[in-house]
Amino acid sequence: MSNHHTYKKVELVGSSPLSIEDAINSALAEAAKSIKLMEWFEVVETRGHIVNGGVGHYQVTLKIGFRIANS
Repeated sequence: MSNHHTYKKVELVGSSPLSIEDAINSALAEAAKSIKLMEWFEVVETRGHIVNGGVGHYQVTLKIGFRIANS
């Protein structure tokens, strides 16, 4: 095992009718189904869809960092 790590980032958009936090958790849960060794995320954009003058759903753009295996 080396004493350094190499990472890769992917960008995703999560959405939820409930909250920004739920949109984040939803995106992370979906990503975890196919991305292993996820270690961090950053929110790079927050927006929403308006329905009848109110929030229809929240959208959150995330960058997710994951470690390259065996690095």
